[in-house]
Amino acid sequence: MPRPTAPSTAPPAVHDSLVLEPRDVRFDWSQLPLHWIPDEPMATHTINVLHLLLPEGERWFIRVFKDALPMIRDEQLREEVLGFIGQESIHAEAHQEVLDHLLTQGLDPRPYVRQVSWLFHRILGEKTGLTARQRRENIIERVAFVAAIEHFTAFLGNWALNSPGLDRAKAHPTMLDLLRWHGAEEVEHRSVAFDLMVHLDPGYLRRVRGMAVSGPLLVHLWVRGVRFLLAADPVLQGRIRPTWREAGLNSRRGLLPDPVRSIRSGLRYLRPGYHPTQEGSSSQALSYLATSPAARSAATR
Repeated sequence: MPRPTAPSTAPPAVHDSLVLEPRDVRFDWSQLPLHWIPDEPMATHTINVLHLLLPEGERWFIRVFKDALPMIRDEQLREEVLGFIGQESIHAEAHQEVLDHLLTQGLDPRPYVRQVSWLFHRILGEKTGLTARQRRENIIERVAFVAAIEHFTAFLGNWALNSPGLDRAKAHPTMLDLLRWHGAEEVEHRSVAFDLMVHLDPGYLRRVRGMAVSGPLLVHLWVRGVRFLLAADPVLQGRIRPTWREAGLNSRRGLLPDPVRSIRSGLRYLRPGYHPTQEGSSSQALSYLATSPAARSAATR
């Protein structure tokens, strides 16, 4: 089956020649303060929702893609999927370390994480008692959910790579490197889930259904995650509640992604001629990975 093509903001030769490789990064969280954007607890915890969602979410991505591997008929795509699986495995572990660090600081993330785990295992997990045809359909449907979520992770990754507001606010450099290393790899492999979905089912309705489920679910989980973290923060003791107005102010200061641009990004995904190479820049992602302290350290091990 021909691989999908579309205009890209990155030179096609750069994107097409990418070989996805897991980078065995390591971070030292011992000096990370609870509010790693100084005096900005809401912005800090809004981004911290990533750490609540990604360990379980990315482990779910891996299970889905492993289920899909026997269905892939394109060797290049198979190699990209294997590279994606390797990168996502390390992403999950890196964010899990942040969760463990939050626990040592008196913020227990486990009640929320248990709910996320239940969602990915029981609601979005593999169903039992299916015929071979039903199982194939279930796998493709879950791949479509992953593709829609990966669209937003690439959007967030592109934002992290272009977020000088975090530098101006003196965000902790280790967390900034985590966000930008992870963001760069999300931009780097932004096409894999979409290409896999189209390989398994080129129909447009599958893409729409994936976004119709995943988009609202992500918003719901994110809002609940911010509320949970602010309420569980031992320093704040429930004194701050999240508001859309505050989120808008923080986005204008460059501390958070713009909610309106996030929605527009989701709508772009629904254009019939859309392809993920239209989002972000592979060249910029590779440039950051060449300078990231964690990625450079991993390359020397």
